[in-house]
Amino acid sequence: LAFKVMHNMFMEHPRIKRERKTVEAMIKIYCKIKHNSKSTLCKDCQALFNYAIKRLKKCPFQGDKPICAQCTIHCYREPERSTMKKVMSFSGPRMLFSHPILVIHHFIDKSKNKPK
Repeated sequence: LAFKVMHNMFMEHPRIKRERKTVEAMIKIYCKIKHNSKSTLCKDCQALFNYAIKRLKKCPFQGDKPICAQCTIHCYREPERSTMKKVMSFSGPRMLFSHPILVIHHFIDKSKNKPK
């Protein structure tokens, strides 16, 4: 029983896992094109990714998380918030070609997870 409790404490909700994959893909696209990175993220993009993951883990909505544009709680501080907006604006349209399934999930999440 103790193992089960500990295991559940560290499990990510599937919605948060998918959001993590989406954020990672967007930052990779941005970093590859804007910063000419090859196989790994540059220092600044890695820091932004680490920050984003920290914020996702603390999201009070978890499985009911709305997309960032519809969220009532803006959990990113400046300057990370404005940087992430740039990353999303740049990478969002490009995601359709490299990660179409994540884009489909994003539009589904946009329609069903309205903030309360």
